[in-house]
Amino acid sequence: MSAKILALIPTRLNSRRLPAKALLPINNMPLVMHVYKRTTLSKKINDVYICCDDKKIFNAVKKFGAKVIMTSKSHKNGTDRICEAFKKIKNNEKYKLVVDVQGDEPLISPNHISKVVEHHLKNMDADIILPNLKVKSTNNTNIVKLVTNKKNQVMYISRANIPYEFKNKAKYFKKHLSVISFKPKSLIAFSKSKISEIEKIEDIELLRAIDIGLKIKTINLKGDSFSIDIFEDYKKAQNQISRDRYFKFYKT
Repeated sequence: MSAKILALIPTRLNSRRLPAKALLPINNMPLVMHVYKRTTLSKKINDVYICCDDKKIFNAVKKFGAKVIMTSKSHKNGTDRICEAFKKIKNNEKYKLVVDVQGDEPLISPNHISKVVEHHLKNMDADIILPNLKVKSTNNTNIVKLVTNKKNQVMYISRANIPYEFKNKAKYFKKHLSVISFKPKSLIAFSKSKISEIEKIEDIELLRAIDIGLKIKTINLKGDSFSIDIFEDYKKAQNQISRDRYFKFYKT
């Protein structure tokens, strides 16, 4: 592959709903290390770094052989964190895309990561590729949903069920999958812009990208993935990991 692709995994120690979740053990490995290992399984990714804000995470993942970059504790979101890390990487101009793989999805599919990269390389008119999975109606505000047009451009992102079921029931909602591909210059533009009003209201950082006019496209993927937001999510991941199809390729 001629185009170099970089994956950055943002994580922080003081997560609000489940403190220190990055270090919670899943089959004798910190949660964030499962994300790292699975990202390295994607054949479309050349380099992977964990971007953290605390020495506890830094030292823990180092023991497992991960490449890691220390970032500021002041970042309000993962996108700003990976941007700081990207700027610290030497010769970063060699990367055609920067892929943000959220650090709290330990069962993320390497195949999903690859498909996002492939789609972006075929759609370089887009600043950002934000994939989605179809899910049934849910009132879970931890699940971020997308509304898109016929050109697969993202029109809006919300924690609410959108489109709102005022007259008819929706067949499904488009769940935001936490693998986001950026053009490097678009990532920098995002980090230089101020937090937008809709971003403050919904607490979804990519609303800032929409607000400043960055072009976001989506790709429909099949399968499942979930983030670890509360303790019940963590227990679910613990129960599922031994049956996971990718775990056998990196388990210790």
